Parts: sequence; structure tokens; C-alpha cells
Amino acid sequence: MTRSLAGHRPRVIIGKKMAPYVLLLPFMLVFVAFLIVPMIYAFNLSLYKTAMVGGTRFVGFDNYARAFVDPKFWSGVWLLVRFGFIQMPIMLSLALAFALILDSGLVYARGLFRVAFFLPYAVPAVIATLMWGYLYGPAYGPLSQIATFLSLPKPDFFSEGSILGSIANITIWEYTGYNMIIYFAALQAIPTDLEEASKMDGANAFTYAVRIKLPMIVPMIVVTVIFSIIGTLQLFSEPYLITNLARSVINSHFTPNYYAYTLAFTAQQYNYSAAISFMLGAVVAVFSYAFMLASNRGAR
Repeated sequence: MTRSLAGHRPRVIIGKKMAPYVLLLPFMLVFVAFLIVPMIYAFNLSLYKTAMVGGTRFVGFDNYARAFVDPKFWSGVWLLVRFGFIQMPIMLSLALAFALILDSGLVYARGLFRVAFFLPYAVPAVIATLMWGYLYGPAYGPLSQIATFLSLPKPDFFSEGSILGSIANITIWEYTGYNMIIYFAALQAIPTDLEEASKMDGANAFTYAVRIKLPMIVPMIVVTVIFSIIGTLQLFSEPYLITNLARSVINSHFTPNYYAYTLAFTAQQYNYSAAISFMLGAVVAVFSYAFMLASNRGAR
């Protein structure tokens, strides 16, 4: 960092070695204040138990032992695993297909399409869920009204068999454009010389996309899959906001995050809720690491 004065050479105030740390300091302060400190507080909270009789007492890892065998927690994890198998392949495949189409150079007004695909990601999850909740509505939703007009049975988007698909549809609508932008940026970084060389070798656009483009953006695909795994296992807003529309299906432990929220703010079990939160973090870490391990072995 330097300071310039009229008629004087710039004078070094902070050395080059210290400058990066000075620039990173504001972020580190925010990181510690709003992530590290709350996590330490929550972990400390999870080591205690508060009861009507006896007050708050230290119980060590008893809350974690209870969470480890809690069927409500694991039923939420299993539901999200099934949810991920529905949502992630569809969302990432659509994002990749859209990115390849836009990168092919065959589409006019690519900027307009990029903005249009990305726009749902800019819509807050609350607004998106309320909007789809209206569209799904069994009494007032336009889809039900169209079915009635055509003398067809009304679709039940909130039944036990369709609730995962309904929520998956909301998240696909929200995040496909976000992943498409990541893939598109990676495709744009591929040297154009490769395309010219592939054309000289007789490769068509499909062969070039499959044999050249896709292998070169595999690291970015791996990153988006990991992001999707983390996001899937942390699902909360969508089921929480449509609870009133699907009370018979969405219960207090529908997802682990929903379970932790209910324990903390409805049952007043802050200590056990904190343990559930850390258990969920461990599950996310295990799934993410397992996928990274599998992808690294596949790349060898």
C-alpha cells in the first residue's frame, strides 16, 4: 500500500508481505464474528441439557448419542437422499444442456437467454415458494382450475406421493440458471483452437461437445454436484413455507433442518437442537467427502 504526494515518490507504508493480510482482515473479522463464534457457542450449547427440574447441567456428548439413534433425524436424512436423487440429476442435466446450447454459437441474443435463465435464482426462495404454492393450490391454483375446466381430476401436488416432486420442481426452477452460468463460464474458457482442430479432424458439433467440452469442464461439474449435495441436505425454506398447504405430509421432522428449527423454537430444546445441527453438518461432510473420493478415483 502506497501514499502519493505532489513532487514526492510514493512511499511504502505497508510491505508487500503484509498487504494481503491487511486486505483480508475485514473478511476474517466478519468470518470469525458471524461463523466461528456462533459455532463455538452452539457447540457449547449442545453439551448441556436444560430441564424444568434441575435447570441446566453439563451432559457431555449425551445429546449427540441421542441424535445418533433418533429415528426422526435419520428419516429426514433419508427423505433428503431420495429428494437429491430426484432433483440433482434433472437440475444439473438441464443446466449443462442449456450451457452447451448457449455456448454452441447457434443461438442469437445469448445475453438475453443467460439473464432469463439466471433470473429465477435472483428471486428470493420465499417468493419462489409462495408463487409455486399458489400454482399448486388445490382450490385456487390455475392448474387445478384448468383441470376442472377440462373435466379432469384435480392434481394433488401435496400428497405423500407427490410432495417430493413438487418441492424438487421449485428448487430446479430456482437453481438451474445458477448452475448453467457456472457451466457456461467454464465452457467459455475452453480455447477456440480446439474447436478448429476438431473440425479439421471431421468432428461435428455434438462430437466436439461430448468428446472435448465435457471432459474439460468435469472439475466444474464436480464442484456443482458438491454444492448441490450441500444445498439438498440443508433443505428448509421450501417445505417450511408450504407446511400450511401440506400439513398431513410435512411434519416437524420433515428435514433435519426443519427438525432442528422445530426443536429450538417450538419445543424450546435448544441444547438438543444444537446437537442435531452439528449432526447434520457431519452428514453433509460425509456425503460431500464420499462424492469427492468417488470422483477422484474415477478420474484416475
